[in-house]
Amino acid sequence: MYPRRNRSLHALAGVAAFAFLFSSGCSRGPSAPEAGLNSITADRLLAQTRTLAADEFEGRAPGGAGEQRTIQYLEAQLREFGLEPGNPDGTYLQKVPLVGITADPAMTLTITQRGRTERLRFGDDFVAWTKRVTDSVSAAGEIVFVGYGVTAPEFNWDDFKGADLRGKVLLFLVNDPPVENEPIFGGQAMTYYGRWTYKFEKAAQLGAAAALIIHETGPAGYPWEVVRGSWSGEQFDLITPDRNMGRAAVEGWITRAQAERLLRRAGKDLEALKRVAATREFRPVPLGLRAEITVRNTLRTVDSHNVIARITGSDPELRSQYVVYTAHWDHLGVAAEGSGDRIFNGAKDNAAGTAAVLEIARAFRQLRVPPRRSLLFLFVTAEEQGLLGSRYYAEHPLYPLPQTAAVINLDAPNVLGPTRDLVVIGMGNSTLDDVAQQIASRLGRTLKPDPEPEKGFFYRSDHFSFARFGVPAFYADEGIEFLGKPEGWGMEMRQKYTAEDYHKPSDEVKDYLDLRGLAEDSRFFFLMGYTVANDPRLPEWKPGTEFKAIREQSLRPASR
Repeated sequence: MYPRRNRSLHALAGVAAFAFLFSSGCSRGPSAPEAGLNSITADRLLAQTRTLAADEFEGRAPGGAGEQRTIQYLEAQLREFGLEPGNPDGTYLQKVPLVGITADPAMTLTITQRGRTERLRFGDDFVAWTKRVTDSVSAAGEIVFVGYGVTAPEFNWDDFKGADLRGKVLLFLVNDPPVENEPIFGGQAMTYYGRWTYKFEKAAQLGAAAALIIHETGPAGYPWEVVRGSWSGEQFDLITPDRNMGRAAVEGWITRAQAERLLRRAGKDLEALKRVAATREFRPVPLGLRAEITVRNTLRTVDSHNVIARITGSDPELRSQYVVYTAHWDHLGVAAEGSGDRIFNGAKDNAAGTAAVLEIARAFRQLRVPPRRSLLFLFVTAEEQGLLGSRYYAEHPLYPLPQTAAVINLDAPNVLGPTRDLVVIGMGNSTLDDVAQQIASRLGRTLKPDPEPEKGFFYRSDHFSFARFGVPAFYADEGIEFLGKPEGWGMEMRQKYTAEDYHKPSDEVKDYLDLRGLAEDSRFFFLMGYTVANDPRLPEWKPGTEFKAIREQSLRPASR
């Protein structure tokens, strides 16, 4: 038996006693957590992960046979564990209406200047699509470089300076302006202003014909192969009343190499433009180049599904409040083209996270008397398409968001063994971090902030959909101090995964996976939920966080 696990379970017993104190106000208090903690094992987590990442699940893409196998498996497991259906209609499913849009990869991006024409190749030079629900769409206009494309009044920052950009093709830099010697934006940490989603939103607001983001591996947080793999096949979006006609006609990415070539044709230098774009003095730069593109689509409507289960709380006064565990069940499906392995199994991302939430749900069912607040276990669809399943739930909640005490999210968790530390994404945002710190201290573990803040992970997973509506959210990533490994090994493996496996068919269950660390982390997350569900106090956002005012407004009594 692994020695550290004995020590960990001994320490967990102490934490359990600490957490159990919160139940003292109940006449019929919740059970102590030991039975749940002891039920979470690496072997069970590996078996769940292996099943969900199997080729038979066809990469767990929404809207196909892979989805049906996945949601049927999740339902069967939740029933077997004895959890209640989470939808008030008596089922385990919440329907999520999606539209699937597959762009014809035969498209070309044509660039003209004074009679000279150049055609860029889809996949190699650029990737583009439309989210408009239409058979085809065309965009044509002058290319305008807009820097980082940020309007941030709180920082006195405006990259657009009132320019009329209607009908233009906007060329963006990814991430936030790297401002020196001034504590604005997030410093090294990416803010929402740096996300590709924000850039496309701004293009739509400005009436642009198209928006292209210059890809750079460092600022984007992933290589070009991820862009090509993630945006080349069928893409999904929520069905909206205007059929997404309010969005820019065409959205996409262009490689840095091609962007540099275009800028040279316009007599500009990318690095020089980037330096100016990192200042408040930046103004949009017309390039004297014209871009044209036509995107032809194959459309289908899809009823995808979130899967949800519930454990009703034991306290009559608190059971109408909810602690939510989330994990996205979906991945990227099967590549339409190519040779060799075309199945995106998504073992780490996010079969392992889904397995962990399943096992945490099972662990709570081992308690004879459940915690005071109710627990929800929410497995969401279409995270890989832009957090669509969690966004749909947040916009159409089955349980009121003001009564949702907290969200604990698991996405691409630790599959490489036990760690001394746990990395908290967005550390310091809420009092949930204080709960986590108390648990970590008693376990002899440490909490660390994100070592890659520039990648904007806080805005890239499903807890963000809840945070936008004010719900306190906790998202922890794998630690980087692995027991028995040399210093730096954890960061090396992070970078290796991003470069070689992230959003690629190679993200599979491999021989070297060690889920003892995931078992320890899952027990940690179990105790997080157990503690919050029994604490008479609700979690809160800390002063200065962008979500605090939203939460406070949602908790105010409605005016008469």
